Amino acid sequence: MADLALVNANVLTMDPGRPRAAAVAITGGRIEAVAVSPAEVSAVQVHAAQVVDLRGATVAPGFNDAHNHMTGFGMSLAEVDLRSPPIGSLDELYAAIARRAETTAAGDWVIGSGYDQNKLGAHPHRDGLDRAAPGRRVWLRHTSGHMCVVNSLVLGDLGLDAAAPDVPGGRVATDPDGRPSGLLEERAQALAGTLVYPYPLAQLTDAIDRAGAVYLAEGVTSCTEAGIGGGWISHSPVELAAFTAARNQGRLRVRVELMVASEVLHQLGAHPDDGLDLGLDLGIRTGFGDDWLRLGAMKIFTDGSLVGRTAALHDPYAGHETHAENDPSTQHDASAGGYADGAGRGYLQADAAQLQATIIAAHRSGWQVAAHAIGDRAVDLVLDAYAQALAAFPRPDPRHRIEHFGLTRARQVTRAAELGVIAVPQGRFASELGDGMLAAVGPGRHDWLYRQRSLLEAGMVLPGSSDRPVVAGAPLLGIADMVGRRTATGAPLNPGEAITVPQALYAYTAGSAYASRQEHVKGSIIPGQLADLVVLSEDPTAVSPVRIAGLAVLATLVDGQCRYDSGAIDGWR
Repeated sequence: MADLALVNANVLTMDPGRPRAAAVAITGGRIEAVAVSPAEVSAVQVHAAQVVDLRGATVAPGFNDAHNHMTGFGMSLAEVDLRSPPIGSLDELYAAIARRAETTAAGDWVIGSGYDQNKLGAHPHRDGLDRAAPGRRVWLRHTSGHMCVVNSLVLGDLGLDAAAPDVPGGRVATDPDGRPSGLLEERAQALAGTLVYPYPLAQLTDAIDRAGAVYLAEGVTSCTEAGIGGGWISHSPVELAAFTAARNQGRLRVRVELMVASEVLHQLGAHPDDGLDLGLDLGIRTGFGDDWLRLGAMKIFTDGSLVGRTAALHDPYAGHETHAENDPSTQHDASAGGYADGAGRGYLQADAAQLQATIIAAHRSGWQVAAHAIGDRAVDLVLDAYAQALAAFPRPDPRHRIEHFGLTRARQVTRAAELGVIAVPQGRFASELGDGMLAAVGPGRHDWLYRQRSLLEAGMVLPGSSDRPVVAGAPLLGIADMVGRRTATGAPLNPGEAITVPQALYAYTAGSAYASRQEHVKGSIIPGQLADLVVLSEDPTAVSPVRIAGLAVLATLVDGQCRYDSGAIDGWR
């Protein structure tokens, strides 16, 4: 007898052999049966301890966000929201900071997140923040996550009030007067982090809990946390303990795969024949854990962002000569502590040979590698490293990844496919960051931006992801943008790369499971797979694409248990 039967349903299975069904039986947290014919449906209904009539609602595998920042998103929910909208100008940003400062004690922190200088006209400046929040420390995170702005009090704490030091792989920006402006790019963000890191585990656990509640309401049942434990993206060197605590306390609401920051890996001292050059103590590596909490790839940053003009390109950013204030790639060169040539092409976050050596050592040690590479120059660096690693240390099906794969030439798609690489672009970037990306790269490269269709046509598997909190992370928003490919102003973003609704839905379910080497346990509604499901008000494949973002999540099941209930369906218990 099944524990639960969902009947009178429109089931989208992601199983090519049986793409649709009418009922699902669940036992012990896994799919027991998928019913298509009336006789099968009747058998499922008769042999179930609990039957829920979905009254024609659509059931799909639970959404899986292949690249997000769960802890950072959970923390951002308690910070000043600086996204545009609602913030439409620098004056409005300063006003929002002033309002939060009124309820913040002198000397304490006012933290905001989500601003975009492309939409505000310029980055905030230390002087403006000083006027908005006198006597308070101010720290504002850029929407890309690749830069931040701090005020004079924070600069003083760091000893940066008057002079900007060289920062390898980053930059402390200066204003026309030669003073640090408050803008910290890429690895320079870690300077501000030294004043607050490490965060207490209790605070991180609370953030994970808050994020999980939002995820369930959006139909997310699994996600990949894209970098923990080290580097400028980290919140604590013992960040894994926060996820473990959340699980032990019953507050890990969705399944989580954790990417380990490359900075955490170290020499292991294993026997030379073992090939374990680089890793975590005891030889722990990709795949350690279980269905709820496991280690995924090693995450390594090679470059920055397009909207911040720090991603490493082969050719200069559009109009870089005239973007003195907002184009760091124009100002930044190797003598300033980074890895660029001063030609307005962005920069790498470390020496190219060093980045490639780390990737090759991680591959040899058995890790799946996930390399952040947005610019075409960074993508070439990563593809070269993967090719060298596979040639020197062959191993079957490593499924190495390139996170974002943002600006790529056709030859790079072909090469990625030949190497078995998984590219992980973000559909939602189109509407929220698209205008800034189009302006940054210029018309001649618009059709290189955030490919999707080209990846599928090359035989690659496409995952679905958001990079939340960089953009809104609801999967239905992402699916709509993967199909629509329009910016906030309505401009097309490389429309030739648009895909169909079924392809986008597959990406956010089976595609993301494949990227995590978990397609055998989740991502499809077939017998034996985990009973992680989302119930939608309508079938996204049967409505106009413009309506997808507005569909309602009626319920979310994890392990066959209803973890989110909108109240629209009777019968859950």
